Amino acid sequence: MRDAVDRALKALGIRNFLLGVHDAALPSLAEEDLGRGSPYSAGAAGFFKFARSLGFTGIQLGPQGITTPGNLSPYDGTWFSRNPLSLAPLTLTRPEYNLLAPQELAALVERIGPARNRVDDQLARLAIDRIATLICLRFRRIVDDHPLPFLPLCTSYAAFQKANSDWLYRDGLYELLKTCHGGRLWREWGLDEDRHLFAAPGALRQATFYRRHWQAIGNFSYIQFLLDAQHLELHEHCRGLGLKLFGDCQIGMSDRDAWYAQGFLLPGYMLGAPPSRTHPEGQPWNYPLLDPRKYFSITADGQRLSGLALRFFRARMEKLAREFDGLRLDHPHGLICPWVYRAGKPDPFAAVRQGARLFASPNLADHPGLAEFAIVRPDQLDELAARYDDNWVTDLDPEQVNRYAGLFAVAMQTATIAGGTEIACEILSTQPYPVKRVMELYGLGRFRVTQKADLTNKDDVYRSENAWPEDWLMLSTHDTEPIWQVAERWRQEGTSLRQAEYLAMRLA
Repeated sequence: MRDAVDRALKALGIRNFLLGVHDAALPSLAEEDLGRGSPYSAGAAGFFKFARSLGFTGIQLGPQGITTPGNLSPYDGTWFSRNPLSLAPLTLTRPEYNLLAPQELAALVERIGPARNRVDDQLARLAIDRIATLICLRFRRIVDDHPLPFLPLCTSYAAFQKANSDWLYRDGLYELLKTCHGGRLWREWGLDEDRHLFAAPGALRQATFYRRHWQAIGNFSYIQFLLDAQHLELHEHCRGLGLKLFGDCQIGMSDRDAWYAQGFLLPGYMLGAPPSRTHPEGQPWNYPLLDPRKYFSITADGQRLSGLALRFFRARMEKLAREFDGLRLDHPHGLICPWVYRAGKPDPFAAVRQGARLFASPNLADHPGLAEFAIVRPDQLDELAARYDDNWVTDLDPEQVNRYAGLFAVAMQTATIAGGTEIACEILSTQPYPVKRVMELYGLGRFRVTQKADLTNKDDVYRSENAWPEDWLMLSTHDTEPIWQVAERWRQEGTSLRQAEYLAMRLA
């Protein structure tokens, strides 16, 4: 089948045919199954080989950051650190690592019991915590007693630490402080100095805390190193199969990252999504935003340099661009024309419906503080339209388009520098005019989710005949039902014949 699909894709001019799957959903072999999948497992390696045999040319992973027991969504995960739950234990029993005894892994697998149809996050966390303890103890013993046989491993770890010291340090501190505060998120920590550790004068407490707990922070770094090493192996495995590896750059910022970034976040507002075809009530995501006033800093002699916010965002994009062949940019509206709403309101859904576009609100009576961020002039707005309407902004000159593209341009620049990392933008039913102009600037398209197509509206954005060459067509996304469930629903609703007629018309 692979050869036939490859020929068909070439004939159709289709460059990418991706299979989307999140880390936790990947299969494991029986001898490595800890209740949750990993892209680095032996089971996943076989699955990717199978995917290539079906003709897929790439794998689209989900966000890979650390999540919390209270919120398992990968779209709320960390920007820099990988989730330790994706650590593949079987690899660590191999001679080049020798960090986990096969019998120790077997005992953990047996304790978890037979494979389940659903991820068991609690059991997986307990198992990985135990594995992390064992391998960190063994690694310290290796370094202390027998460095020569494992010199390549030790050298690689030292290089990884040096290259990633900034985020390893701060994320390791957060991990330890969270443990000290009973596993609570940072806003619930009792000590004010811990909540604001990276705000001056927190440097002294940072240093003191690090000296006391350097070993625990080192353990965190070592687990991140092993995850990075396994990711490099996965990337090489996929290349050998002829598969591209796509990552997912989620728009939401985790609590861990927000804790560090407090000094350059926009106060008083959160990022959300306005009312739309899919969510008419709006979506109060509760994500913090980078403060546009902190994108740049001006030196004493008038030079404009990248500020804290821009450097933070660029570091994230550089890391992702190095690790993947392509990136899915989740909700790029949040980079180009964010929909913001007031933080701390008792009814967040009412607040998000009463929100506004951060860069397109020059004269709103209920959001006067947004005027300083406006890129558009009042005469460039259709004040008869809803604020969230795609055509709220009616016109932009080239300089304004470049300003709207500020953060997005950083993503594109890092992708180019990394060697041409491909970019796919998750633009669904809504595409505000500023987003449209920025997409045109870079020659990028949108997502056409064909299961959502309105067959009564020939102009519907999800109908495949309305797609342009730069667009991405797909049956489903992570937010929709699998296509076989949709097809069954069509059958039950009596609309399957209409769907079949539409498909036949498209194939004619």
